[in-house]
Amino acid sequence: MRIGVDVGSVRVGVARSDPSGLLATPVATLARTAGDLPDVQDADVVTLAGIVHDEAAIEVVVGLPRTLAGGEGAAAAKARQYAAVLARRIAPVAVRLVDERLTTVDAHRALRESGVAGRRQRAVVDQAAAVIILQSALDEERSTGRPPGSPVAHKRRKPRQGRE
Repeated sequence: MRIGVDVGSVRVGVARSDPSGLLATPVATLARTAGDLPDVQDADVVTLAGIVHDEAAIEVVVGLPRTLAGGEGAAAAKARQYAAVLARRIAPVAVRLVDERLTTVDAHRALRESGVAGRRQRAVVDQAAAVIILQSALDEERSTGRPPGSPVAHKRRKPRQGRE
């Protein structure tokens, strides 16, 4: 079982794979509770960690929003921060960053084509994007035989030294 995550500034979309790792399906849309700097105690991170635990996930893939030219901007930096916090929270479960260029655009298109109205799209577009991210990662791994994207280290924060 794998979990896919689409990190937005307002919401986090979550998807899961079937046990065989062939098909991704939507799970939830979580409201972001932190600003730009996520923390392991934020409600969305805690809820996501609970989903990872409940599903007995072996890996989480987090979308990394690169530019069309392949570069990284502010959104990619925020996704990296979120993935690092999540990796600390769910260690030793692996977290990987995978390229997610245009997944939200694709998710909006798919929802529109399936008849979901514009206002209702907001509630599920993050889940749909998470499904696309996870399905792409599953397909890439199946075709190459290698894990997709790049691993995220789950570094523990150094404890603060007391004053003497």
